Amino acid sequence: MAKQAVAAYQKCINPDCGAEFDCGQALFKCPNCGDLLDVLYNWDKIEVPDKLSDFRKRWARRDNRLDFSGVWRFRELLNFCKDKHKVTIGEGQTILQRNDAIAAYVDVKPACLYLQYEGLNPSGSFKDNGMSAAFSHAMVVGAKSCACASTGNTSASMSLYAHHCGLKSTVFIGSGLIAFGKLSQSMDYGAQTIQILGDFDDCMRQVQHVCSKLGMYLLNSLNPFRLEGQKTIMYRIMEQLGWEVPDWIVVPGGNLGNSSAFGKAFLELKELGLIERIPRIAIINATGAATLSDLVNNKRLLWNQGNVEQGVIDEYYADLTARGFSPHTCASAIEISRPVNLKKCLRTIEICRGVVRAVTDEEICDAKAIVGKYGLGCEPASAASIAGLKHLRAEGVIGADERIACVLTGHPLKDPNVTVDYHKQGQGQFSNQPAEVANDFDEIIKLVNRING
Repeated sequence: MAKQAVAAYQKCINPDCGAEFDCGQALFKCPNCGDLLDVLYNWDKIEVPDKLSDFRKRWARRDNRLDFSGVWRFRELLNFCKDKHKVTIGEGQTILQRNDAIAAYVDVKPACLYLQYEGLNPSGSFKDNGMSAAFSHAMVVGAKSCACASTGNTSASMSLYAHHCGLKSTVFIGSGLIAFGKLSQSMDYGAQTIQILGDFDDCMRQVQHVCSKLGMYLLNSLNPFRLEGQKTIMYRIMEQLGWEVPDWIVVPGGNLGNSSAFGKAFLELKELGLIERIPRIAIINATGAATLSDLVNNKRLLWNQGNVEQGVIDEYYADLTARGFSPHTCASAIEISRPVNLKKCLRTIEICRGVVRAVTDEEICDAKAIVGKYGLGCEPASAASIAGLKHLRAEGVIGADERIACVLTGHPLKDPNVTVDYHKQGQGQFSNQPAEVANDFDEIIKLVNRING
């Protein structure tokens, strides 16, 4: 797999526009029609391997910084910049954990459920996959400063990579709507934090205006290069399954960058002949931030080959504004009511014959406790995938003997308050409440014996 000339470009996803731009521009939205952009490839100019297993040889070359990266060892599949621009701090050293105990909880047969644990990334979440790619593009365009709106993980990851690349970084957060475990990271990594009196959607709107006005590099998943890095989560799942495709991918919703990236990844692999079939996908939101669920399941919004009914979206958002609605869920990472990648996610639903569900905070917290007890632990938003899978099994949508990969997006210490409150306050059926006892040796012995009895 010799290094080839860069053969990538940006293209508007709106079929009525379809404008194309080179990768030397930081656009993030089509300047002609305002729609989203894709990063596309002239595959005939890229030496793509004949089979996915050809990437295995790089796993042994741990002294090569690009081969060590769980993003860049698949670099032919996101070949938008030269190697000298590629940024890595060791992202993507993640594991796919077979978990029969959690399989029993969701009524799946043994050896059928796998957890893709992204909490092992340098900043503790999946965001590092996308940031390694986006900051590589930032190096291409010569960016000096960057910014993002964030519910937490984006700010932590952006701040870490900005520090590594020598860029000044600014984080926009809503009033009191960020987990301290995540906010502490961006502060520690040197980002300037600006709190806006509003929610994430307000921050997202403002950060776009600020970046356009001041020429700052935008790092939200509106950035198409971020999604290129997030494609590699799917490559690693297949890598750990012996280069086989699972039957289902289950992933939390939120701003819909992951689901959008995953569909693009599988479509490209199928077109390249590297996989024979595309898995199905389930996208899980919280009921307190259920925009995608409402639009897909109730409003019947479709990708329709790119001809999305914009009027349906506009009417839905206008109603949110009229009601003064702000999303609310304990899963702060998916506490978003106007997801920027909505249209790309609709494309993924079409590509992957996807389904969408919403789960309650109570279900999320119970699922999180189960993952903590039997798995590796995760942040609340990650547990939405387990809670959603439980629903889909009960409905019979997913079979008990199908092979399922649930994406756990972040580390459990990202939002410890939710965990402590759930257990200490006895909020759910799996709460593990601490016990109090007098400062007396005999009473302590009695309590320990009773616990172990």
